[in-house]
Amino acid sequence: MTEQLDIDHLRQWIGRSTEASDIVTAQLTKGLRATLLQEIGEPNTGDIAPYTVHWCLGQPVFPQEQLGPDGHPARGGFLPPVPLPRRMWAGGELTFIDALRVGDLVTRVSKIADVTLKSGSTGQLCFVSVEHTVTTPRGLAIRERQDIVYREMGGAPAAAPAKAPAPPPAAQHREVHVSDPVLLFRYSALTFNGHRIHYDRDYVTKVEGYPGLIFHGPLQAALLVEFAAKLKGKVPLRFSYRGVQPLFEGSEFSVNANPASAGLELWTANAEAHPTMKGTATW
Repeated sequence: MTEQLDIDHLRQWIGRSTEASDIVTAQLTKGLRATLLQEIGEPNTGDIAPYTVHWCLGQPVFPQEQLGPDGHPARGGFLPPVPLPRRMWAGGELTFIDALRVGDLVTRVSKIADVTLKSGSTGQLCFVSVEHTVTTPRGLAIRERQDIVYREMGGAPAAAPAKAPAPPPAAQHREVHVSDPVLLFRYSALTFNGHRIHYDRDYVTKVEGYPGLIFHGPLQAALLVEFAAKLKGKVPLRFSYRGVQPLFEGSEFSVNANPASAGLELWTANAEAHPTMKGTATW
């Protein structure tokens, strides 16, 4: 049974901050390019790294005995101790100011911006918003808001909407790939993400009740950012995104874009062409 959720207690975490620094290496750049299905090349000092390489930098490292049953660090610390067992990266917004380059010393300052409680079809939902500023010796590089959602374990999560979904949108620009388990493992390794839903099939199916391994939300967002940059010839000034439904291993998925008045509407979609993450890029 889920522990009682005390929203007033959790909101005491608002304003807490933490800081981490790391270096963009050529090896990291090669690994992330490969995982984002790009040409790998031989990155040299000063070369632009993938635009979301900061998600691989300065990740928290905890002893094995301090990890929770889902592979994340035990609740508490910087993030509030939300007593809901399922945790997902729900969405967020990125503002790109300066590219991160091989050799850069990167510092990220993170602050808890808000903690809110909502009710959904699966029960209680607790949203934690985290604001990040990412800097290099040249100055501010990225501003980011990251939305994390915690939800109850009860009831098997739906892999698709319960009601008949709307017809999938037609895409003017589209790439098709395969959500291979090795791809998911590589991204977990690059981001030092121990969340077992991405690599432990027994856990994700028998404990959390999903039909298979889950494709990372930030990996989908990273693919959308890179697709937008490829189509327009430069990274967006602003990219906002939100998860719509889980994307699972073992089938084709697509990265899609259509022109919009201020830029591009982007989305990832499952093998049935139904969106799993939606994003908007503006320049």
